[in-house]
Amino acid sequence: MVKDIIPNNYTVLLNDIKQRIRSAQYEALKAVNKELISLYWDIGRMIIERQKGGSWGKSVVEQLAQDLQAEFPGISGFSAQNLWRMKQFYQSYAMNTKLSPMVREIGWTHNIIILMNCKEDLEREFYIRMTRKFGWTKNVLTLQIENKSYEKTLLNQTNFDKTVPERIRSQAKLAVKDEYTFDFLELGEEYFIDLLLYHRALKCLVAIELKIGKFIPEYVGKMQFYLAVLDDKIRMEDEKPSIGIILCKSKDKTIVEYALRESNKAIGVAAYRMVTTLPEELRGQLPEPEQIAKLLEEVD
Repeated sequence: MVKDIIPNNYTVLLNDIKQRIRSAQYEALKAVNKELISLYWDIGRMIIERQKGGSWGKSVVEQLAQDLQAEFPGISGFSAQNLWRMKQFYQSYAMNTKLSPMVREIGWTHNIIILMNCKEDLEREFYIRMTRKFGWTKNVLTLQIENKSYEKTLLNQTNFDKTVPERIRSQAKLAVKDEYTFDFLELGEEYFIDLLLYHRALKCLVAIELKIGKFIPEYVGKMQFYLAVLDDKIRMEDEKPSIGIILCKSKDKTIVEYALRESNKAIGVAAYRMVTTLPEELRGQLPEPEQIAKLLEEVD
């Protein structure tokens, strides 16, 4: 039997189908996330409604957590702490018709990070919109909040008022950033690269993992996994093997040396410091709330 000859345009077809599969994966994950947030929203609402006029307290919520975990042992997220967060989540956004639909477009962990660290609605709106737009992972989001990106973005100095058409001026101002993030959505909900860059001189992909704590050896194994997938699935034929960089708040030199000793991938580990802070006196220079709200509304 003569084997069929693969046509020249087969690669185009294969790539188109791969892209369609990835698109379907992404849309499915978004739908699952939206339903999960709606579930937590409803649980928070039901807890609050039952508490009205009653004697519900900490013990009742703890009992509820135990019973839910026993009934649904394969589902995480029903701890007493998370139930209290669902209640606070609903309380914070129930009366806010602008933000209540937006919180369903980002992950639960992202929502909790914003809820716990941002007190003003406009600040929360900024981080929700930017997380949705740039696909920030939880570590990137945490670092952006620690670095006061909200205040700094609104204070950044540009000449856009003179050089950019008015209809896109607001979007351009919010797009002025020092780094860009790319979601790594290939193998499902569990695996994300914080930053994926391309080094023009080296002609290779550079994967960057941002860690908000101390370096631990396990980070190297996960980075090796990322680099293996990048080289197998993403790297072009004329590009060099991918490089990994792990950024931590602190590191022990000896632990890093042992962790990297057997690695067959190019991986670097470095510590970072948050050295740029927003002086207190600059807070008075922020735009008025009405101006901020108008600016945020034009960011999709």
